Amino acid sequence: MRFYRILLVVIGLVIVIFNDTFGKLEGFVEFIAFYFILVFITISYWVFKQIKSIIRLKNEKYKTELMHLKSQVNPHFFFNMLNNLYGLVDKDAKKAQKLILKLSDMMRYSIYEGDKDTVLLSEEISYLQNYIELHKMRYHKVIDVQFNIEMKDNDYEIMPLLFIILLENAFKHGVENLREHAYVHIHLIANNNKVEFEIENNFDSSEDKHGEGIGLKNLKRRLELVYPKKHTLTLYRTDTVYNAKLNILL
Repeated sequence: MRFYRILLVVIGLVIVIFNDTFGKLEGFVEFIAFYFILVFITISYWVFKQIKSIIRLKNEKYKTELMHLKSQVNPHFFFNMLNNLYGLVDKDAKKAQKLILKLSDMMRYSIYEGDKDTVLLSEEISYLQNYIELHKMRYHKVIDVQFNIEMKDNDYEIMPLLFIILLENAFKHGVENLREHAYVHIHLIANNNKVEFEIENNFDSSEDKHGEGIGLKNLKRRLELVYPKKHTLTLYRTDTVYNAKLNILL
């Protein structure tokens, strides 16, 4: 702001010098008009710089918030898996080794790929499949897991760690508390620059806790930041079934 004040003073001095030197009214009036044009341009430029600075700060704030939200994704899953591994090492060393390798791949993806703005949809799908395989190895019961994928176009780029929250909730609030007949059915369709993700699971109503968890709040906020007005998230539930649909326009 100080620079612009100095500039205006300099222009004013030039006007005085011009008037003393030429002393013609018509020329002075023309210069006055030129002066006000310069003032308008100077103020407009300053306003533009201020708006640009505000937008930049706002974007940096969004990026910082987004990074914080990403860092909150599924940490308790890894803690649960580590606890399971602790009890499995002495009982079944080979199974424990397989779990460690898959868990390592998932942690690597969460840390390195999860920090990126976008990843390939195929990479995100592989991450979800690894998650499912880990849970199948973890539980000592039959789980009906179906993952149907339709990718009709080329691979898309998408924000990482989006679908994992919905998948994690299906296992945490559904499979975790059911002794038998537990199921998780997933449908993912990618076509015409649109990704449709639907997941359904059953749950034990007696074990169900009402209220929206941190994971869903996290997901909604991230969608608002990255896909404003380009997504829909629909949550539906009955007494024993929970369904979530997430559509994203890329």
